[in-house]
Amino acid sequence: MIVITKYISLNPADIKLTFIASPGPGGQNVNKVATAVQLRFDVLHSPSLPESVRARLLTMLGKKITKDGELIIKASTHRTQERNKQDALHRLCLLIKRAAIVPKKRKKTKPTLASKQRRLTTKKLHSARKALRRAPVS
Repeated sequence: MIVITKYISLNPADIKLTFIASPGPGGQNVNKVATAVQLRFDVLHSPSLPESVRARLLTMLGKKITKDGELIIKASTHRTQERNKQDALHRLCLLIKRAAIVPKKRKKTKPTLASKQRRLTTKKLHSARKALRRAPVS
């Protein structure tokens, strides 16, 4: 199990890893070894995710999810499969951790009397300044 938070842990069977040819550095070795990792995680059908986290994750990712509800993460920054695999898993965990945080509800507040008066005085000053620029009416 991949532990993400105290309440969320992912089953490794839900994550599909495929190794593909990497466009990055590697010299002649790049033609022989597939070091880049493509991680696929089914966000819509994963039993590991609570419904609230799933909903936040879907809205957070938007167009990064396929029509089938799969999240695809491609990692090719490192030269080895293992480090790219760790990078992809780390990025998945960070995304789920961010989605697990419940956003604070916004409390409606009214502007204070002093702030209203400040706004009106600056408006009057601005109006007076512009009035001085006008040509006198004859």
